[in-house]
Amino acid sequence: MTSLTTNLLQRGLPAVTQSAHNIYAPAGKWILGTAGSVIGMIHVGGITRLTQSGLSMTTWSPLGSLPPITDDEWQAEFARYRTFPEWQQRQSMTLSEFKFIYGWEYGHRMLGRTVGLIFCLPWLYFTVRGKIPKGFQPRMVGLLAMGGTQGLVGWWMVRSGLGDDRRDDKKEIRVRPIRLATHLSMAVATYGCLLWTGLDILGLPHQTTMKEQASNLSKEALRHASRIRVGGLGLTALTGLTIVSGALVAGNDAGRAYNSFPKMGDDWIPIQDMWDSEPWYKNLYENTAMVQFNHRILGMSTAATALGLVGLGLSGARGRLLTPQARNGLYAVGLASVGQVTLGITTLLYYVPLSLAAAHQVGSILVFSSGIYLAHSLRYARPAIVARAVGRLGGAVKPASA
Repeated sequence: MTSLTTNLLQRGLPAVTQSAHNIYAPAGKWILGTAGSVIGMIHVGGITRLTQSGLSMTTWSPLGSLPPITDDEWQAEFARYRTFPEWQQRQSMTLSEFKFIYGWEYGHRMLGRTVGLIFCLPWLYFTVRGKIPKGFQPRMVGLLAMGGTQGLVGWWMVRSGLGDDRRDDKKEIRVRPIRLATHLSMAVATYGCLLWTGLDILGLPHQTTMKEQASNLSKEALRHASRIRVGGLGLTALTGLTIVSGALVAGNDAGRAYNSFPKMGDDWIPIQDMWDSEPWYKNLYENTAMVQFNHRILGMSTAATALGLVGLGLSGARGRLLTPQARNGLYAVGLASVGQVTLGITTLLYYVPLSLAAAHQVGSILVFSSGIYLAHSLRYARPAIVARAVGRLGGAVKPASA
């Protein structure tokens, strides 16, 4: 073992195999780039919803099609749109306004197909060149399946607004909130899997020394890292649940009700408005008061969990027990969570302007990403590795400076 590698292990840092890094780094960067394109798609999808553009395209095909180009083609597309129920509540719309909303929906759909090409073409190239790491091909197939399913879920969502699906409480046509939440959840799950896979591939050079790295840490450091890892995974799951609840708020346009904080109007809990629908379970995803209250509680819980995790991880001498990557992950978690809850409250108080609402959706992805990065940076504290390392240490406790 070289003196450099020995020194890295003594400091609790992973040694890097340069040849493995050179082989697999491009594939890891490609996966992370694909994940970034999914963020762009989520952002455009949020604007499409906020501009009420999602029902402007009334047909769908897997491969897509060219948009209307000539005046006659635009007139024919506009005439088709006017045969669907949403037209009944937007009869003052001009052709120019229709082109605007059609452009957002068309752009969102084509961006989704572009993301598919961003994934598939490099995958084929890296496979032919033998640059996909061993054991990762099943993941690639799973990621492709998730992306393909997302397109189907999107059309399933849109179809719920093309029928006469008028909400009794709002007197307007819109997609079913539960389907909108499913569509967003699929996108976020796909993004999370891409991000984790990209980090895994870029971290491959470290895998061979991960067990040695754990063995060179004290039992106190390992147990602390294990606790923070569990907390990071829990925070990521809670953030995902908060994102789902936010989709229900968006689907019900619930952000334009109870525009005060911390109270909801005159009440802390508007219990009299939270159980209006029958059967009772519809209130959980189609009641304005209920979905906004749930989102508030989940959002504040996510922020409190993030700040508590930062305090637990970095307070006193504990921060020195973690690797620099884990400490950076904690800083990112804290900053992203505080920024997101502040942005959410501001968006509510200002009656959900498009710019703030779109930024708030992207902010949720930043919190989600920071949680994944934190948990991944502590993969050396997985239970099996920690158990072996602690067992090897026995009763001796090595200095925390390791």
